Amino acid sequence: MSTSYIAYHPEQQQLLPSALQDWLPQGHLAYFISDTVDSLNLSAFHARYAEGGPRNQPFHPAMMVKVLVYAYATGVFSSRKIARKLHEDVAFRVLGADNFPAHRTIRDFRALHLSEFTELFTQVVRLAREMGLVKLGTIAVDGTKIKANASRHKAMSYGRMQTTEMELKAQIAALVQKAKNTDEAEKNEPELDIPAEIERRQARLVAIAAAKARLEERQRQADTQRARTPDDERKPKDKDGKPKGGKPYQRDFGVPAPKAQDSFTDPESRIMKRAGGGFDYSYNAQTAVDETAHIIVAAEVINISSDVQQLPMVLAAVKAHTGKAAQQVLADAGYRSEAVMAELAKTQPDTELVIALGREGKVQAKPRDAQRYPHTVAMAAKFQTEQGKSDYRKRKWIAEPPNGWVKSVLGFRQFSMRGLQKAQAEFKLVCMALNLRRMGAMQMS
Repeated sequence: MSTSYIAYHPEQQQLLPSALQDWLPQGHLAYFISDTVDSLNLSAFHARYAEGGPRNQPFHPAMMVKVLVYAYATGVFSSRKIARKLHEDVAFRVLGADNFPAHRTIRDFRALHLSEFTELFTQVVRLAREMGLVKLGTIAVDGTKIKANASRHKAMSYGRMQTTEMELKAQIAALVQKAKNTDEAEKNEPELDIPAEIERRQARLVAIAAAKARLEERQRQADTQRARTPDDERKPKDKDGKPKGGKPYQRDFGVPAPKAQDSFTDPESRIMKRAGGGFDYSYNAQTAVDETAHIIVAAEVINISSDVQQLPMVLAAVKAHTGKAAQQVLADAGYRSEAVMAELAKTQPDTELVIALGREGKVQAKPRDAQRYPHTVAMAAKFQTEQGKSDYRKRKWIAEPPNGWVKSVLGFRQFSMRGLQKAQAEFKLVCMALNLRRMGAMQMS
């Protein structure tokens, strides 16, 4: 007796058209994102198309936003992969509603609406607050390094730039001289497109000169912050310009170290140390996470590897996104700064700071000069109390999981776009997608 199976007829055509809404189960993330985007203000997206003029008929902005947000929420960041998913993935097809924009259209839409996506992040944070998922009782701040869209092989150190610059100038001079030679002298030599060779080397020379100028300007700014002046003759001086003790500076004002590097593909990225060892061209992504439901209430990107001066910027972003300052802020020792704590005491007096003065498990040096470091001394006293220790222990499980979700769950480990402004907008898009994923999961629970 033959086995009886459930009917399977792949060649059978559907007699009636199916509804897109029947393709996914109720409560699917795609439906939550679709409903949420419909509730947001997309007027800024529509405004770009209101002027009219000769052009192809654009895709509806709401559809494009839904597809991009869902793509980032499910770890799909490449415009080519998103375009392919619109044909192959049921959830993408439901959101696209039988629209199939090409990958160039998706890429251009994302790049064209950077400021609009930044504003959507704020709208989603405020929506989460209305849902009771953001209460701003306690937030934790943390930073993580994310690779820039820059090739390590298309970068050069300052010392190598100087050497290559001289070599290129010599090669250009030799080619120009060769072009002046008589035809008789070139009869037995291989054919060479001398103008093209000169143009190629000159373009390289211009790129190197621009990279050198960026490194020198960066060094001048760093030297100015160290209270150096162009006429200091490498001798340390106090704020009144008088010589003071200490070793002389190794280089003149504004001269970078020979090992200082600059990227030709993304000049605004910086070499930063990565977890586990090694260095990459990266950006420093700063997040502020609310304790209630791990919603990211601020997502900023900088091209400075240190976290020490970033707390005021992040807390100002929290207030701008939510309209309210947090009651308590937790931060690790990377944010420790007497000047920063003094600034925040004036600008956000109602916010309690809990900032570690050293690494956990290590013996911490206790500051004693209460007149010179009053906020640091007060913070050290706070960490001597059980309440202070208990408050700080919450930092790890509040701040670090969202960064782990961004990198390990979504798989976002490298920016798709180049430049600081674009990286800032893309990180907000990533964090908005993660917030919506969290909000959808919390709604279902």
